[in-house]
Amino acid sequence: MITALKVIFSILFVWVCYTVITTSIQSNLFKEWDFLGSIPWMRATLWDFYTNVAFIFVWVCFKEKSIIAKLVWLVLLVCLGSIATCGYMLIQLFKLKSNEGLTELFGKKNG
Repeated sequence: MITALKVIFSILFVWVCYTVITTSIQSNLFKEWDFLGSIPWMRATLWDFYTNVAFIFVWVCFKEKSIIAKLVWLVLLVCLGSIATCGYMLIQLFKLKSNEGLTELFGKKNG
């Protein structure tokens, strides 16, 4: 199961990085912001995104001991979204020992 999650999150990480980079090359978010902000679905998507960030950050706060690490991950989650989420998940997956599974992934504190 852990190996499958490593593969899945690696693929997702590469895909979301590719999507963000190619979209950034084609379109400047800051130039499009006024238009995008006027679309109701864009506002709904942003509220949805930041609600998910809040839930993920609660897990990060449980896992991380250092206030600095917690704050760094909060900034990364807010600024990078799914890129940071996939990155955090991959870090946690690769920290697991060979005999550890989902219980340790989600329930064991770092450090």
